[in-house]
Amino acid sequence: MSQSTVADSGRDADRRAKRNVAVLVFAQAVLGSQLAMNIIVAGLAGAQLAEDPGLATLPLSILVVGSLFAAPAISLFMGRYGRRAGFLLGALAGGSGGVLCARALFVGSFGLFLIGAVLLGAYQATQGFYRFAAADTGSERFKPQAISWVFAGGLLSALLGPEIVRLTSAAFPAVPYAGTYLAVIGLNIVGALGLVWLDIPPPVRVAGAATSGRPLGLIVRQPTFIVAALAAMVGFASMSLVMTSTPLAMVGHGFTADHAADVVRWHILAMFGPSFFTGAVIVRFGRLPVIALGLVLLGICAAIALSGVELGHFYLALVALGVGWNFSYIGATSLLSTTHTPAERAKVQGLNDFLVLGLVAVGSFGSGALLDSFGWSAVQYAMAPALFMALGAVAWLALRRGRDRPAAGLQ
Repeated sequence: MSQSTVADSGRDADRRAKRNVAVLVFAQAVLGSQLAMNIIVAGLAGAQLAEDPGLATLPLSILVVGSLFAAPAISLFMGRYGRRAGFLLGALAGGSGGVLCARALFVGSFGLFLIGAVLLGAYQATQGFYRFAAADTGSERFKPQAISWVFAGGLLSALLGPEIVRLTSAAFPAVPYAGTYLAVIGLNIVGALGLVWLDIPPPVRVAGAATSGRPLGLIVRQPTFIVAALAAMVGFASMSLVMTSTPLAMVGHGFTADHAADVVRWHILAMFGPSFFTGAVIVRFGRLPVIALGLVLLGICAAIALSGVELGHFYLALVALGVGWNFSYIGATSLLSTTHTPAERAKVQGLNDFLVLGLVAVGSFGSGALLDSFGWSAVQYAMAPALFMALGAVAWLALRRGRDRPAAGLQ
């Protein structure tokens, strides 16, 4: 095959990939706005429904548990039936969760609200695979840009989600937050209509065990896999630990739900805004330095939060938290992509997200209890051991394999 033919093939692939990225950016903006809405509302709605204040953040924790168990299953489902089928199934789960949560608020049932949160978590698991789907149809050179652009689509969700909460949380004065979950139903319908345009062919199924690649046990013993998974776990869990309790902590220190919504908006902007250049930074400086910087920024978030509880401290801490998550998580996702072949993709990605969401669940469950029993400072101190462990692992891998050169960033 001539070089011109290869180049034409790559351009055709990238044209399809760009259309798919546009669809995924739309999905990230519309369906992804549920993330901000749940961060703002779930803990407050939980406090309204639960008899024990320490259980206020349980709905968010249950949401994470739903994601935890759905992630491996949805990854294998997409490996068999394709990305579009998996993402549409996720939107169905999200819409159904909105129905149950709205009903729970109208009837005052904490248990029903938790069941709805499980389904919202199942949707959230599918959203986690948008980043992988972005790279499915593009050339090797386009893949880092595709991943970054889909993450950048989260900027739109950061603007949309809190605004929907502002407009809907008091739609039914006698039943606060019910209107927000009714809006969740509409978002999933609109998002599903957009996902119909996704054009990622289902994987080719070939008979034979060799199509699944190496045994999973062999893959996970790779030092690079260990560090990639650990960095993603710690980065995401640290972010969840702090983020989950922030609205409750702010209300507890005399601020309003509107203040909390605005802080969360800036946090999510900081989560996704750097995605416009994170890929270029990884190519320029390497994956490991970017992961390490992200973990350090998570530590800076804790230091800012410990220095005071004025409104400015919450803003600065949550912005540092968002940028730290972006660098550590995108860096870890990029590092993970070097550990598996296309045939191994579904099982490796599913296991990775299961591990990540498992630690996120621990952080989310512990967040409310720490805040209720020991205060906002305890939430910050709880991050330290895991951050030191992850930084140590990154340093170990860097020493083991030498500098993570920019040229390796596209391999």
